[in-house]
Amino acid sequence: MDELERARTEIRLASKALSESWEEINLLYSIGEILGRTVNLEDAAATILTEISDTVGADLGAIYLHDANRGLLVPIAARGAAPQDIQGIGIDDTESVAAQVFRDATPRLFADKEGISPHEVPVRRGAALGVPITWTAPNGPVGLGVVTLSAPRYDKVFTAGDQKLTAAIASQIGSAIRITKLVRASVAQERLEHEMQLAHDLQMRLLPAPSVVAPDATCAARVEPARSVGGDFYHLFRLGNGRVGVLMGDVSSHGYQAALIMALTMSAMVIHAQRGQSPSATVAALLATIADELHDTEMFLALCYAVIDPAAAEVRWVNAGQPHAFVLTADGELERLAATDPPLGMSSGAPHESVRPWAAGSDTLVLFTDGVCDARDAEGHTLGEARVLEVVSARRAETPERVVDGVFALLEGHMGGMPAPDDQALLVLRT
Repeated sequence: MDELERARTEIRLASKALSESWEEINLLYSIGEILGRTVNLEDAAATILTEISDTVGADLGAIYLHDANRGLLVPIAARGAAPQDIQGIGIDDTESVAAQVFRDATPRLFADKEGISPHEVPVRRGAALGVPITWTAPNGPVGLGVVTLSAPRYDKVFTAGDQKLTAAIASQIGSAIRITKLVRASVAQERLEHEMQLAHDLQMRLLPAPSVVAPDATCAARVEPARSVGGDFYHLFRLGNGRVGVLMGDVSSHGYQAALIMALTMSAMVIHAQRGQSPSATVAALLATIADELHDTEMFLALCYAVIDPAAAEVRWVNAGQPHAFVLTADGELERLAATDPPLGMSSGAPHESVRPWAAGSDTLVLFTDGVCDARDAEGHTLGEARVLEVVSARRAETPERVVDGVFALLEGHMGGMPAPDDQALLVLRT
């Protein structure tokens, strides 16, 4: 009879263990399904906490996520209280169950009076169980949050099995958080790339077609930003009586801030250049317009603004820190349009102006930015100004468009597929 009773007892215990194991397996599967369907963990956190609490037998609990910027564990779900009624817990709080578990990155069982923080009163009564939510990175675990359970039902105590089950669920939550962050980062990157492409397209549309100076001049120009948007640009103006205004600019950076300075400069120059004043007066008016933006962004603007007057047989210019500005004569001589001033934004003084003869029909204006001659090959060797000028001089009898094509063919061959370290702009013009 004793053997029969013992067998019945063993069957009951085995059935109970199997039932509990099945319940735990079913819970893990259920949590996995919930996390697999959700995009926002906050939306699923309350359901997950309810499932854990019912299986383990806890009337109180909370799920906290780590806010690294504030150094807090912030509740996103709670049982026994509303999350908004629970204060965030500092990760250095020595009394908090959640903070201790987060710092140690180890699951823990807490006795009735152990680890009671005022911040956790709404979700703490009696014994407690705390499990860290982590993500295993290549250099070790990264703390993401904590799950806490308290107020065990029917005067039971939390067991090592409860701790193990909750840790398995916390691991699922950690994986879900990591995946969600990766998805959000990917979506944000795609959105940024799309917006940058739109900005690039808009920027390219701001650049005038070289034909705007016809029939007073023939011109070709090309701009290649180092990123989707950049700070190199040109502008062209017909000023009446055959005169042509030519602007080449290079903002001291690239990216969207440089593009904003570029757009503001181009818009302002449309107004100031059409007044037909001297180059020095035009650039002075431009500086007055953009000075605040240059100061606020801590950028400066290198530019060369030249006005060609074929009737007077002269070219007048302001060169504010733009080193690659030349007049190419019919016999291949190159004369640099020397700097008259530092880049705009580096000095508040009035711009100065220079003048030289201009032979219509034979002289060629050549302007390009640092990115052209600073282009590097796979070994880090720069192209150099001299090689650019060799191509320009060799093609002096050809159209401006052919000159530009020749320089960019040289650039592409030199870089060999390497990314450009800086924006690249080139303009060639004849009257």
